[in-house]
Amino acid sequence: MVLVSQASTVREAIQQYREHQPDIMLMETRLPDLGGTEPLIAIRTEFPVACIMVLTISDGDVEVQRALKAGASGYLLKNTPPSELLQQIRKVHSGQKVVQAELAAKLAEHLGEDTLSAREAEVLAVVAAGNRNRDIAEQLCIAEETVKAHLRHIFEKLGAKDRTEATAIAVRRGIMRF
Repeated sequence: MVLVSQASTVREAIQQYREHQPDIMLMETRLPDLGGTEPLIAIRTEFPVACIMVLTISDGDVEVQRALKAGASGYLLKNTPPSELLQQIRKVHSGQKVVQAELAAKLAEHLGEDTLSAREAEVLAVVAAGNRNRDIAEQLCIAEETVKAHLRHIFEKLGAKDRTEATAIAVRRGIMRF
């Protein structure tokens, strides 16, 4: 294996990919100019056959799901021992998809659960910013009763008792970031 280049922004990563067309690209999902799956999507939009493995500190099951749906060939944590990392890179090079065992367990734990709708995630983000129901309703142009209904669904889907717990669960699982 040969390291052909490095990049610290998505713009640099795309330029480096254009120049080198590597067999496999390792990518962090928390880059300064774009975060989450946006870097992965940006590169795969221009290069649909790009083979990208996520190598990150982000261990939320929802983040893993998003990356795989966006076309990642693998998802590993940065604390992966070097020998295992090499082994997983070889598996991806041979056409397999890989997910670190502890992450696969988190995925399995939440498999089949209802996910938050886009609107529920939006409501929760405004809640996490410390807003009251009235303020949320005003910001999102919905009725206060609608906010309350969304919160009930959010609590139910996340298994949370209150706003603080719902926010903590959402951050831990990668549903939202701070």
